Amino acid sequence: MYLAIFDEIVDILHHDYAGHIDKQGWDKPYIYRERLIELIDQGECNEQTFLELVQDYLLDFKDFHMGFRFQGDQGKTQDVGFTVRRYQEQLHVVSTSYEEKVAIGDIIHSLDGVPVKQLVGQHKRILIEENPERENWESVLKKYRTAQIVKGSGEVIYLDLQLFDKKSFKPEYSFRNLDKETNLLTCTDFMDPDAIAKLLRENEHKITTTPNLIIDVRLNRGGSDLAYMEILPYLFNGGYIDVNSLAQESIYTLCTERNVDLRVQLLNEILEQTDDTNLKHQISHFISELKKHRGKGFVELDLDEIGDSLSFYCKNGPQNVIILTDVYCGSSGDAFVETCKKSSKVTVMGRSTKGLNDYSNIALKRFDNTFELYYPTSKSSKVDDGKGMNLVGIEPHVYIPWTPEHITKDIDLEEALTHLKKPQPTT
Repeated sequence: MYLAIFDEIVDILHHDYAGHIDKQGWDKPYIYRERLIELIDQGECNEQTFLELVQDYLLDFKDFHMGFRFQGDQGKTQDVGFTVRRYQEQLHVVSTSYEEKVAIGDIIHSLDGVPVKQLVGQHKRILIEENPERENWESVLKKYRTAQIVKGSGEVIYLDLQLFDKKSFKPEYSFRNLDKETNLLTCTDFMDPDAIAKLLRENEHKITTTPNLIIDVRLNRGGSDLAYMEILPYLFNGGYIDVNSLAQESIYTLCTERNVDLRVQLLNEILEQTDDTNLKHQISHFISELKKHRGKGFVELDLDEIGDSLSFYCKNGPQNVIILTDVYCGSSGDAFVETCKKSSKVTVMGRSTKGLNDYSNIALKRFDNTFELYYPTSKSSKVDDGKGMNLVGIEPHVYIPWTPEHITKDIDLEEALTHLKKPQPTT
């Protein structure tokens, strides 16, 4: 079973993945196939070892929009009960969940006796990113048994690392007043357009009468571009705005037979779960376009019929808008920041976003009710133009490097408020 699944995954990534031409020769499936055969022959291949082998193979493609996981609740995602961020040659604990012996601000000097500087070299393939503040250490931490930790008091402890089921993500859509001239809007994802629209309606008077607005998308996990469309009219000056014209790119969808079948299946599942008439119409049109081009390779789909949902008339809004970003902002979060940078009254501050959208529009392939592979089926024309965002993200206007001081103080928000006190250029 495992060998057949692996061979099908390789076939998908060599023919159906939107980046298969650009990344031809990047992967080495034969190495992993041989390793898999050895595990099977030795009786050491199980669901977990197979999952880890495929996940390791996928690193060859350097695409954060691609992954392999257990289906549903069969295998909960696990971590060590805390997260870290690297600064120079130390790992700083920036959040905690279940591990009670670790506190925010603690410093990790080594894992299993290996210093952080050496770990960076050993796990360069997993970390991928060149900038320390963009590295994701979650997978690396799970590979070790003991961490040498310096507590805030200066005490050194050796912690036996354990794996915990990750806590369920709880989105935040909030609006609050910071001072008489500034409001703060926070969106940790764009999954719920109704919740975001409701929040904006409830606070519309404040949005339209307060001169400054800060939007925090530093932790935005993405979702649907349609979910942030209600925000955009307040962020631009002028009359009618077509978001597609702002993007200055074309999206080419790889309409292989398998991609169309998988995406139609996924879209039909969404259709069954929504009562929104407008959304149903958009999805139905998208399905029709996919079916029309089934088997035709890369195609620029005709989405003019749903184009109204991607355009708007500007509304009275704040005079100055600051958007706070970080590497944890991706997918639709990337798209939101990229679009907003086109507005003359928007200043983006913080660190570059994740940069997931060179290849997008995910297909989901399920295997034996146990595993699922997700991979992008569309490609941005910016990739061929040499302007892709992979490993770069959407860069801020004002870069604020991450330092351990961010753990105890919201440096980004302080910098934003300071920026707003400066004389702003007239538009």
